[in-house]
Amino acid sequence: MLTMAQALDALMAGARPITDTETVETLDANGRVLATPVTSPLRVPPADNTSMDGYAMRAADVPAPGTRLPVSQRIPAGHVGTELAPGTAARIFTGGLIPPGADAVVMQEQCQADGEAVIVNHVPASGEWIRRAGEDIETGSQILPAGARLSPQALGLAASVGQARLDVVRRVRVAVFFTGDELAMPGEPLRPGAIYNSNRFTLRGLLENLGCEVSDFGIVPDTLAATRDTLRRAAGGHDLIITSGGVSVGEEDHIRPAVTAEGRLDLWQIAIKPGKPLAFGQVGNGNQTPAFFIGLPGNPVSSFVTFLLFVRPFLLRLQGVADVTPRRIAMRADFDLPKGDRRNEFLRARLNDGGGLDLFPNQSSGVLTSTVWGDGLIDNPPNQPIARGDTVQFIPFASLLA
Repeated sequence: MLTMAQALDALMAGARPITDTETVETLDANGRVLATPVTSPLRVPPADNTSMDGYAMRAADVPAPGTRLPVSQRIPAGHVGTELAPGTAARIFTGGLIPPGADAVVMQEQCQADGEAVIVNHVPASGEWIRRAGEDIETGSQILPAGARLSPQALGLAASVGQARLDVVRRVRVAVFFTGDELAMPGEPLRPGAIYNSNRFTLRGLLENLGCEVSDFGIVPDTLAATRDTLRRAAGGHDLIITSGGVSVGEEDHIRPAVTAEGRLDLWQIAIKPGKPLAFGQVGNGNQTPAFFIGLPGNPVSSFVTFLLFVRPFLLRLQGVADVTPRRIAMRADFDLPKGDRRNEFLRARLNDGGGLDLFPNQSSGVLTSTVWGDGLIDNPPNQPIARGDTVQFIPFASLLA
């Protein structure tokens, strides 16, 4: 069996980044991946302005608290004032442009209106409460690199320099299907021996979170012929095929021979828990570029964890994202695990009020409640026991589900 690092390296090396791009409205670009960098055509802010409601003045005109200055003008945000006469102040509001001649703002809480004048109860320093032109962004600077996955704040940044449209990588086209005669859909009667197909909902949700175009081929009968036929159909027009179930070594597990017959299998079985049976390869329909193939285990936690650890970075790399490594945090274990597994184990855990981690009591690959209860995964090396108080490596779901 391959180690997790070996398997992940194989997937990343095999990823063939998508080169097709499209231009979309910035308002519609959330979660997309930039195809070309964004360079600012202007400075942000474009001119010196105030970060406070208050009074703009010359600092030298206020030698001591209690100085009285006539108010010569009023400058709301979006308006341009005139040059400030010496010995006067300008009433100014947050975002208002600093008038020529002024070099400080005193917040209104430190001032007292006195008819057509103001009493300044604070001696300002030059530059106080002034946001300088270009202090955020300079003209010509690159604010977002190609390969950046666009977050809401990144969209705001692009909008702040006037970018109404962005060039992005086209969405990854993913075909999914699920094998197992025991599978039923919610809403159907649950016949003896059947289980509801939770993986269909989990995997589709994960794919949608990553901005993929998903074609769902549904539940496929447990036969080699049906599996091969679905693989051939799924290979057309898709970048990646994902299956759930049928990747083990049982007589009813047809994914491995089907992929071998319709394409090639590059890796199979990884030394992790949950999720040992994981397949990676390619499937071709003879008419176009082969589609990548990833076969996930059928157990719901195994399917969920292997998607996060392997499919997610693979999909991001297809879109041109360079850094696909999830954030890891060194944290304190508030539990005992007397014996580690021989495989690299990913334990469902959650943060507690004391700043440590609690372990879900049942780490079985079929206990899906652990993925809702938990805040993330502890990456525990092979044969590694954990004692209360030990430092462990924690991967938050927040860095795996975005």
